[in-house]
Amino acid sequence: MKTSVIGAGVMGSGIAQVFAQAGHSVLIFDVNPNVTQKAIQRITSNLNKGIELGKLSEEDRDLCLSRISSTDQISEIKADLIIEAVVEKLEVKIELFRKLAESNSPDTILATNTSSIPITQIAAGVPNPERVIGVHFFNPAHIMKLVEIVSGAHTDPMIAQRCYDLIKETGKTPIMAKDAPGFIVNRVARHYYVESLKALEENVADHETIDKLLESSGFKMGPFRLMDLIGVETNFSVTESMYNLFYQDEKFRPSRIQKQKVDAGHFGRKTGKGFYDYSS
Repeated sequence: MKTSVIGAGVMGSGIAQVFAQAGHSVLIFDVNPNVTQKAIQRITSNLNKGIELGKLSEEDRDLCLSRISSTDQISEIKADLIIEAVVEKLEVKIELFRKLAESNSPDTILATNTSSIPITQIAAGVPNPERVIGVHFFNPAHIMKLVEIVSGAHTDPMIAQRCYDLIKETGKTPIMAKDAPGFIVNRVARHYYVESLKALEENVADHETIDKLLESSGFKMGPFRLMDLIGVETNFSVTESMYNLFYQDEKFRPSRIQKQKVDAGHFGRKTGKGFYDYSS
């Protein structure tokens, strides 16, 4: 199966790696060629880490990389499965899928990696909405096992099953989910971030202490370290989306502190600074 990933950021490159390691020919698209170049470098670094840990051979790495190509021309995107991992904005995703629909078969599966935008809303603006589906990976995509397969009101059940089987073949653990705000994981996990941010706003403790407390309670990574890994701006966007989808329910209220980080461009590890400083 020919696969294409739209968006060469941390999530997009991780998704591309997953499919390439599973034997797919993968074309990565980004409007910025420098971003796609960094994506290839990131994938190479991930694979080299796998070799160091004894999980991969050099031959495995070279085979994986040989299956990956890149482009900055959207007209070159022609695939059986297209997964977008772009900015969390409804209008951007709809416009992207409309463009891709023009140059691809009506049978091409258009999958979105959105964390919270309703699949039904995206599909409603796209030709042949029955082939639009959520295939939601978690960061880092090449490591995290869980993938949500999210069906909107239009999604063909056969497409959902096909994606479920396909993801299972990559070695991931797919689950079927309905099109509800935040789907399953983000709805449940949102309060891990929101309540931690509220505690910070109310000066209950500083962010390092909150992280240490939750990590000592059994969580692998504290909420502030995790937000820095995911991207503070991405995490904020998801919270804002869910807040609106739940009609401004106070329990999903976005944090002023997090908004200030976003305004300052302190997105976490990707920018060298978030709740923690990564510049040194």
